Amino acid sequence: MSDTAPHKTNASAGRFSPFERMIAWRYLRSRRREAFISVIAGFSFAGIMLGVATLIIVMAVMNGFRAELLDRILGVNGHLILQPIDQPLTDYSEVASRIAAVDGVKYAIPLVEGQTLASGRIGAGTGALVRGIRSEDLLSLRLVAENIKHGSVDGFDAGEAVAIGSRMAESLGLVVNDSITLVSPEGDVSPLGVTPRVKSYPISMIFEVGMSEYDASIIFMPLKEAQLYFNSEDRVQTIEIFVDQPDDVDLLREPIEQAAQRQLFLTDWRQRNRTFFSALQVERNVMFLILTLIVVVAALNIISGLIMLVKDKGRDIAILRTMGASRGAVMRIFLMTGAAIGMTGTVAGVLLGVVVCLNVESIRQFFSWLSGTTIFNPELYFLSQLPAKMDFWETMTVIGMALILSFLATLFPAWRAAKLDPVEALRYE
Repeated sequence: MSDTAPHKTNASAGRFSPFERMIAWRYLRSRRREAFISVIAGFSFAGIMLGVATLIIVMAVMNGFRAELLDRILGVNGHLILQPIDQPLTDYSEVASRIAAVDGVKYAIPLVEGQTLASGRIGAGTGALVRGIRSEDLLSLRLVAENIKHGSVDGFDAGEAVAIGSRMAESLGLVVNDSITLVSPEGDVSPLGVTPRVKSYPISMIFEVGMSEYDASIIFMPLKEAQLYFNSEDRVQTIEIFVDQPDDVDLLREPIEQAAQRQLFLTDWRQRNRTFFSALQVERNVMFLILTLIVVVAALNIISGLIMLVKDKGRDIAILRTMGASRGAVMRIFLMTGAAIGMTGTVAGVLLGVVVCLNVESIRQFFSWLSGTTIFNPELYFLSQLPAKMDFWETMTVIGMALILSFLATLFPAWRAAKLDPVEALRYE
């Protein structure tokens, strides 16, 4: 009895004792007789790692897409769009100045807009949106002013020169100082009817905001020239308002209406892009649910691996019980064995996900070079490069979900190990 007493004391030395951790670690190590079980544990580890990494990467890319698109869409278009109701905006300068003075408003930009057909030296021509704007307002659009590839804004108001996007310049074969020909259906009235207005303008600036749709379709024209070209002398069609906090535009509606001192119709960026951003949100949620299944499958692998381990270690469990190990100690041993797979897989998945997110554009370029095709073509996805933006709380949610699923996967096998009858386990040994 004296020989067995110390073993009983050690086996019951406390919850998650060194003895229990040692046994759990031994069960994790690969031995020739248990090679198949070790393979299942390896697949479980790989499944958890890839599931966590894939979730982090996909969510980061989806967040990056939304942030980049939002930044570019709101970098060129106003957060609030003011349109007149009762009479034309002939006093646009005064109205814009009063609105710009409202607390929370960064600036207000009067605009004249119109659709045209643009043609250059090559190509069959392309549709373009001409935006008449003052030079000081064009400089306020930092997304444009900070991404000028060729030329400058100097003297923009003084002449008739226009600014075009890099993709439009490339498709039409144009460079700075070349002329671009614009055809507008809102032309001159003649005895034969309305004839389209055709006029050529020199190019003073080529910009690249990084969103292919804008770089291929927008032309900035001096406001006075645009008013003449579109038969809108001394008036503008809209005033675009940029605010400090785009998500709080509702709080600024009443102060802006009071500052305008006239009847007006206000629309915000959420109303104008509701379908687009709603589709992005739905896609993001569906992708999260689908990719979560990878982690669930990996957790099921942990269950199957531990059940086989319990069956294989029936004799060992019986010996531990006869040495004095309690049911709780046996259960904790297998809980630690399964939890170790889940925790290490989760940590490895987080590290892999972070590394990929930090180098996602380089990885895209490598696979594009390897396959000889353009992955995430800017013409289809509107962005010149693949963005990734990790959200801390979202990443913590993924980590917590993986750890909880891994822990839950260990409960049933550990319970079965604890319920094993040592007499039955040793009967046929």
